[in-house]
Formats: sequence, C-alpha cells, structure tokens
Amino acid sequence: LEAIVDEQTILASNTSSISITALAKELRAPGRLVGMHFFNPVPLMKLVEVVSGLATDADVAAAIFELARRWGKTPVHARSTPGFIVNRIARPYYAEALALLHERLAEPATIDACLRGAGFRMGPCELMDLIGHDTNFAVTQSVYEANFFDKRYQPSLVQREMVDGGLLGRKSGRGFYRYPDGGPKTGDGEAEAAAARAVPLVLHGEGPIADLLASRLAASG
Repeated sequence: LEAIVDEQTILASNTSSISITALAKELRAPGRLVGMHFFNPVPLMKLVEVVSGLATDADVAAAIFELARRWGKTPVHARSTPGFIVNRIARPYYAEALALLHERLAEPATIDACLRGAGFRMGPCELMDLIGHDTNFAVTQSVYEANFFDKRYQPSLVQREMVDGGLLGRKSGRGFYRYPDGGPKTGDGEAEAAAARAVPLVLHGEGPIADLLASRLAASG
C-alpha cells in the first residue's frame, strides 16, 4: 500500500484482534497505521474502536476518531492490547455459552433467549452465527495465545468441530441455526424436539401458598 499512496495517507485496519503494533512494524511510516474496528452488524452498531499501536501518531488516531464521529458512530480510543477492549470483554460471553453447550446443559435457543431476556440485543449463539464461526474461533485463538494461554480465553472444542464441519453460520447456511436461502434463522430441530418432550409440571407442598400456586397454574392450563 505504501507504494501506491502518498505519505499523508492514513492506513486503517478493521482487525478485531491482530496487533496494530505488529502490522505497522515493516512500514516505512509506521505512524500512519491505526486500527478502526467496527462491530457486527455494522449498520446498527455505533461503536468503533480506534486502536493505537506503539508507533501510531496521535494526530492519525485523532483524525480517525473524528471521521468515525462524523459518520454518526461512537468512537473510543484503545491501545493495541490483545482483543483491544470489546473482544477482551466478549470472549467470556462466547466462552460461557460454548461451555454450556459442551456440557450439554442447554440448547442454543435457550441460551440466546436467556441473554436476550437479560437485555442483550442478540444471544451469543446467534451472534456467533452472524459473525461466522471460522472468524470467531480464529479471534478466540488469537486472544488466547496473545494472553499467554490464559484459560479464561481458551477456545472451545464445540466451535472447532463446527468449523471443521463447515457449519460456519449464516454465510454457510447453517451454524447453531439453519438459514435457508440466506434468510432469517430457523431452529436446528433440537429446541423443537425438546419442546415436544416437555413433561407435566408437578407442584410439591401444602398450605396457602401451594394452594394459590395450584389454582393459578390450573387457571393458566
């Protein structure tokens, strides 16, 4: 890129985990390189991480910050540390969901419903499907290695198997959910089968509270 642009041109990477310091290392003018990391889905997500490596000029970071602000985004400055800000926070969001799946404690649709109910716009499973499991897994590996194999960021065997099997999410037509013809997600059959196996509710106990619960449950069918 340096061979075809002038010296005033800023070079910005949308990487979510690669070191900006490392990317700039071989440049003649490493100060021109900065991170400009957007988030999925980009049209809806306001945040942009403006990531400075060790050599990034302060004026370059400020120019990208202002550009993102003019586009109606919410820019924040970040240092070039593993995962920057959001991916360092987000790894456990994915990892805990994947751990629940690995231990067969819940289905993807259940996990997603719980997190949406807690206020998240998307659950972790549907978000991984949107990002792509190959990309998400690669970022997890990168953050894990960059943090000297801290177990908090350990990749998941569940996700590795999905990548190996080509179940990459929305872009491949199937991940945790199916995406017929690139359309909205449908269940993978497991949640529906679980619903079909639903067992009757049993109320244990005696007394006024139990009687009240029994009457309300009966009234609701």
